[in-house]
Amino acid sequence: MVEAMLSQTAPVFYGDLRSHERVPLPFSTFIAFCKWHRQNVGNSCSINSNSQGHQLEESDTEQGCSPFVDAAPKQIYLAQPAILEEKNLSSINLWMNIAQARSSAHYDPHHNLLCIITGRKQVVLWPPSASPMLYPMPIYGEASNHSSVALENPDFSIHPRAQCSMEYSQKVTLQAGDALFIPEGWFHQVDSDELTIAVNYWWRSSIMSSLADHMDAYHLRRILRRLTDREMDQVLLKGSTPTWRQESNVDHSLDQAGQSKDLKRKEQEQHSLLLHELRPCALQALHELVALVHDRVNASDQNQPVSSDSTNGLMCSKTNEQDKTLTTEIFHLEEDPVAKNLWILEPGIFKDIFVAMAHNFPRTLEALVLHLLSPVGAEVLTRKFDEIDQQNTEENRNKFYQIFYGVFDNQFAAMDAILNGKESFARQAFKNVLDKYVGGNFDVPKLSVGRDIS
Repeated sequence: MVEAMLSQTAPVFYGDLRSHERVPLPFSTFIAFCKWHRQNVGNSCSINSNSQGHQLEESDTEQGCSPFVDAAPKQIYLAQPAILEEKNLSSINLWMNIAQARSSAHYDPHHNLLCIITGRKQVVLWPPSASPMLYPMPIYGEASNHSSVALENPDFSIHPRAQCSMEYSQKVTLQAGDALFIPEGWFHQVDSDELTIAVNYWWRSSIMSSLADHMDAYHLRRILRRLTDREMDQVLLKGSTPTWRQESNVDHSLDQAGQSKDLKRKEQEQHSLLLHELRPCALQALHELVALVHDRVNASDQNQPVSSDSTNGLMCSKTNEQDKTLTTEIFHLEEDPVAKNLWILEPGIFKDIFVAMAHNFPRTLEALVLHLLSPVGAEVLTRKFDEIDQQNTEENRNKFYQIFYGVFDNQFAAMDAILNGKESFARQAFKNVLDKYVGGNFDVPKLSVGRDIS
């Protein structure tokens, strides 16, 4: 007696238990199906209990193979029967199919050596890093090691990343006598010609064998943190270099984009302080930054939401009627001109700009940090702070931060705004990681605001 899969989705066999059932039958009955199929290739007749080459005995029915009486042979796949001794390996499996068959893209938790006895198999392979393009099934599901994409007919409106899946793939054709090593965690989709027989050997990798159970929680957190950091890096690296406005347009932009009459008056009184010391590129970047902030505050004063070309649902704008400030939840660098302009600045220029801004445009700096800083903007700002820290002495670092935070009446409120934005950016990156690598819909809660920020 062996166990075979009976599938209603044949010739594709999915890992989900709901798409097939495992039924027992004598191995001789399966061979009879193979003989019948070979004799009747191209015919549309169905198998019945009187078909040539397959006559079920009463003993067959008693042993539990009755579901096969009316089954088409192409719906049957012999997989992993418990008739071979396991020895020192995890398992040794026999695979036989009657008609052409395809396994959905999946990975195995073991190293795999696939050996072809007769027939032919075509194998498409993807490294573990291509997992986001294959949309793995939710990790809590029965088929968590399978892709949720029907690669033979993908719906890119549901799985847009799958459009890039084949760029990461490798394809190999195996004939009788060939063997293929498939490393643990590598996705593979296998197409088998009719009447193909194969044997494979599974064994645990040294990596998994060396992992102690009591360290699983730690390893999980470290891996998730590393994937989240990588996701944040990828978001920032997608940003493009902006084109600065021409000098002739700068004064006009500042005149037209006034935050308010009071704001302009206070800042223009100190307009000459330190500005003459800036390099031309730094001065141009400063004017660009001030103009962008004024434009956004102006839009808030007029109660007009800032527009965006985003279609991915990662940006939203909302106006606070009480203080007429605009809060913008932007997680993509290319959608935030302020963050994009800051991202390309060298640390020295960045430092000079914010020192000049603190002296000449303190209220604009305050508006930027407290009311207009997006999550991606907060991430960019803190990364630039890190670059400044690496290139300056402790004395110069302290002097810069005293000037920067000295603008704010409540320095802790400024720190809180920056850290909240940074954590919001990281939270979105973490959600992206769960979607790409774990599958399923997850709602990641926000961190509590009351915390020690020392």
